[in-house]
Amino acid sequence: MNGDFKDFADIPTTTLADVLGRAQVMDTGLRPLWAGMPRVAGPAFTVQCPPGDNLMLHAAIYRAEPGSVIVVESGDLDYALAGGNVCAVAQRRGVAAFVADGLIRDLGEVRELGFPVVARGVVPIPGAKKQLGAHGVPVRCGGVLVAAGDIVVADEEGTVVVPAAERARALETARAKLAKEAAETLDDWEAAHRARIEQSLAELGFTG
Repeated sequence: MNGDFKDFADIPTTTLADVLGRAQVMDTGLRPLWAGMPRVAGPAFTVQCPPGDNLMLHAAIYRAEPGSVIVVESGDLDYALAGGNVCAVAQRRGVAAFVADGLIRDLGEVRELGFPVVARGVVPIPGAKKQLGAHGVPVRCGGVLVAAGDIVVADEEGTVVVPAAERARALETARAKLAKEAAETLDDWEAAHRARIEQSLAELGFTG
């Protein structure tokens, strides 16, 4: 596994969203499930679960490489994909986070562990473990198509998917943008911002 994914942990999702555009940003229904979750970044280990069943996610914690973000396409919002023990084992095995288009349970335990989970919410009812889904296939999570090996970055602002083929360009562009912003004073920003706003208003015929 290429270790350069760790560099993305220093890049805010706001910057990546500016670089990559709306199509790579998961919808706002997926949020960190506990306050203060640190930014996480890692290559996607993709999981597809049938409705009501979490077998493939539970299997994934033993198959994902350390540093991976397990990304789950769930078939429903009625049953939990994972609970406290699954998150604890995933954490112990080096999994960086779960990003799940679904629900979990045992939130208090997960919060106490400090294991990062981005999901749609919680429900106390566990899913079954009776059906096969898939690992390593493209999945849709939060409205974004995620392939195995794409870089997933999540923080309190949202979750962004960096396609594997764009990781070098995205990292370089994001770093350049952050460097430019760091060198700019608030006065500089205000002057440029005001000029841009006034120009837009003038082009639209606003005279107020």
